[in-house]
Amino acid sequence: MEIINHEVTELKDPTGIMPDRRFEWLLDVEVEEEDELYTEKGLVLRVILAQGNDGMRIVQHFFLEKESEQVLDFAMDDEEEQQVLDYCRANLDTGV
Repeated sequence: MEIINHEVTELKDPTGIMPDRRFEWLLDVEVEEEDELYTEKGLVLRVILAQGNDGMRIVQHFFLEKESEQVLDFAMDDEEEQQVLDYCRANLDTGV
């Protein structure tokens, strides 16, 4: 999986209930044709990250077919999760 582009938005908590900052990341990703995630219509990974005193963590994620925005029933493996966290840490300041 290769992350080729992103959009990030900070999610505001008007209630003040959530102690951590939350961010929605839309990651354009490419996968090889042999990968089970491959779709000709493109692939987006939507990730909700929480950032607090204990660092950054993935709260929720799902894959979307880019053209139709249909949710795909796949999960990231541990290596992909680490890749996404590393990417988001490196790009947080450039995206918000």
